[in-house]
Formats: sequence, C-alpha cells, structure tokens
Amino acid sequence: MRLIASLVSLSMLLTPTVALSGQGFDVIVLGALGGIQDGNLSSYLIRPHGDRNAIACDAGSLVNGLRVAQDRGVFRDVKVPEGSPDSVLGHVLKSEIKGYLISHAHLDHVQGLVIASPDDSNKTIYALPSVSAEIEQAYFNWKAWPNMLDRGQPPQLKRYHLEDLKPGETKDLAGTKMTVTPFPLNHGGAESTAFLIESGGDAILCFGDTGPDEVQKASNIRDIWKAIADKVRQQRLKAIILEVSYTSDRPDNLLFGHLTPKWVHKTLHVLDQEAGGNALKGLPVVVSHIKYSLTDEQPQEAIRKELEAGNDLGLQFLIPEQGALYHFQ
Repeated sequence: MRLIASLVSLSMLLTPTVALSGQGFDVIVLGALGGIQDGNLSSYLIRPHGDRNAIACDAGSLVNGLRVAQDRGVFRDVKVPEGSPDSVLGHVLKSEIKGYLISHAHLDHVQGLVIASPDDSNKTIYALPSVSAEIEQAYFNWKAWPNMLDRGQPPQLKRYHLEDLKPGETKDLAGTKMTVTPFPLNHGGAESTAFLIESGGDAILCFGDTGPDEVQKASNIRDIWKAIADKVRQQRLKAIILEVSYTSDRPDNLLFGHLTPKWVHKTLHVLDQEAGGNALKGLPVVVSHIKYSLTDEQPQEAIRKELEAGNDLGLQFLIPEQGALYHFQ
C-alpha cells in the first residue's frame, strides 16, 4: 500500500489528488528549498486525506507557495463561501490552514508567516519554548514587525496564539483531526524540532533542520527513531520529510547543522535497525531544504543520484517541487 500511494502521488504533481480511501495524508509543498531563494523556502501543508483542515510544517514561504500550488491546479476544487470577499488563495490561507508548526526560528522557516500575518486569520503557532521565545523576541517585537502575538511587547495584536509544546508530549492541533508530538533536534547548536503528526492511526514525520548525531555528539535523531520504531514496524508511518542540504562531498565541519545523502543513509539504517530490520522498504522520504546554489547547475540531481546510489533499504526518495501535491497512504 505504501508503494502504490507514493507512485500515485508522483503522477499527480500537476493535478489535485482524489479522495480514494480517506487514509493517510495529503502534503502540499509550499516551499521546497533551504537557503537563499526567497519565495520557495521550507513549508509543507499537511492534512488528513479527504479533509480540508490543514497544518503548515514551517512557513518559510506561505502566500507565494499557495500561489504556485494554485497555478498548478491543486486548489481547483476549493469552494469559496458565497458572499466571501476572499479569493481561493485567501480562503485557503485564512480558513483551511488552521495553524503553524515552527521547527526553529531561522528566517527561511518563518519568513512567509511573518509577512502574511497582517492578512491572516486568528490561529495558533505551535513551537518548543525556545523557538517561541525567538519568534517573539526576534520578529514580532514592534521593530522587525508589529507584534501579532498574544504575548510579548505591547500592544499585543493577538492575531496568533503562541502555544508552547513540551518535548515528547502529544498535543491536539486545534481545528483539525490531527495531533502533534514534538522532538527536539540539534541544528548546529541551535534547538530545532521534528514533528510527529498523527491522524486516525496514521503518522507522518516532518523534520526541521538537523545535523548528524555523530557530528554533533548528540543522540537527538536516534531518540526519535526509538520513539517511532513501533509505528514503522506497523507501517503506520506514511512518510518522512527530511532535510538534505548539501551533497556528500561537503566536509563535516562545514555542515552547520545539516544533513547530506551520506548521513541520511547512515541515520536511516539506524531507524531500520530500531524497527527490526527490513522495515523501510517503500517508505517515502521527501527530501527537503536542498540549498539553492548560485551556480549554473542546481544540486538536486546530484543529491538524487547520491541518495539512489546508496539506497539499499528500498526507500522512495522524492525531490519535491514547489506547488506539488502528494498523497501518502
């Protein structure tokens, strides 16, 4: 089932998915890249298949990502209520996106959220306490931007409720049929987050930026693998969104808290071992946060080749494009 679902999603990059089973998740790529390409930065809209109510995992690009997805036909089935002044894009932003999961406060993960906030609807930003503090202090401080939060520098405009998450504790995502469990990550010394999103027994794991445990002398990723091993064995984990910022020739001392194909293979072998072995065949891995390059060639193809060359676990590595729609079941 996992393999069939991913192949279906690949054939639907330019057209909306159809509610076939009501299982698994739809993922809309609002921002595929990391680094410097403003307008296409980390953001993934996630919703239970057949349900319009969604959560955004990171929000480096928001309105532009919605616009690109609309241009590709992803929202052609959206019905704007009669009498609403909103466009289709405005309706999706205000009514279908119910909140934001922010992995860390680096600009390429929050820029779209900050810029869209004056025209957004009231909703919740979910983050670990350290990340919440950075969002409050660095952005919504009446210097970088008006304070759209319900805490921090007065006056508080209260567009967004800032909800602190506790590591390993499951929380309902308001307005959706999903829950989230956050896991801390080490992003070159900064705290980042991986979000385990669940609905109806299914799960999807969305990583923020992270470096390899071995390089950072930490156990964050291994701890996550231990926590989700049962879900992998039971084939309840439908996909992983995992960053791969550079090709494998990048020296470890220049990773700055990021992964390469070499390190992805090593860490996914750890997950396979934790899940009992031969457990990851067909599992989709969406390759996020590839760094845009100011060269004649972008690194996507080289990264894809490196991932496939070492793919002895039978994973399905997907290199997403902005505006793409996947159905994982």
